[in-house]
Amino acid sequence: MNETPTWNGRAILHVDMDAFFAAVEQLDHPEWRGLPVIIGSPEGRGVVSTASYEARRFGVKSAMPSVRAKRLCPGAIWAPPRFKRYHEISGAVLSIFADVTPLVQQVSIDEAYLDVTPGAHSTCDPPGMARDIQLAVADLGVTCSIGVSTSKTVAKIGSDFTKPNGLTIVRPGEEAAFLAPLPVGTLPGVGPRTAGSLTSRGIFTLGDLAALDITTARQILGTSADTLMARAAGVDL
Repeated sequence: MNETPTWNGRAILHVDMDAFFAAVEQLDHPEWRGLPVIIGSPEGRGVVSTASYEARRFGVKSAMPSVRAKRLCPGAIWAPPRFKRYHEISGAVLSIFADVTPLVQQVSIDEAYLDVTPGAHSTCDPPGMARDIQLAVADLGVTCSIGVSTSKTVAKIGSDFTKPNGLTIVRPGEEAAFLAPLPVGTLPGVGPRTAGSLTSRGIFTLGDLAALDITTARQILGTSADTLMARAAGVDL
């Protein structure tokens, strides 16, 4: 009988709500479930706040001009944002987190980091805690995706790895191997311009970035070189 490996060391969860605003609207309007929903104004120079996964299949994305979203998904349901309601659900989600650990760093209304290091505030297995959180959030009528690892960087990348309602577990010692094949633009802090500078020099993956010599890295990345190289190897400085 195979036993779950013991988690040794730091454990960080990054919890990211799935298409949060749109998911809340589909919760409150059951007839919209399974249909493309866009939060924002379809008129004038508005932009998309959030799009349901059904709308995203048409290419609709957050911050996209509404006029383009309407062209891509002419049959979408448009809804104005209801921030009071979103904060209500967000508060309920935060209460779930608080029941798990006192070490919660809320990043925005729909994402947070949780320190669930065994021995500090819990003896439970971190992946098991992530699964429990997903079940509790689902009971509210929405879903979340979670990355579990030893660093914020890897946990955040993991939470976006399989969506919606995804769970990505990167155990201690697996960080570098998990990150190595991913495109450099996957790394938080590497925007399109920086990614372009790296790829133009043949640095395409996070493994390539982690393997750079520090002199070359500083020539390309400047003062961010040390931090980005460490993160590319799965280490938060």
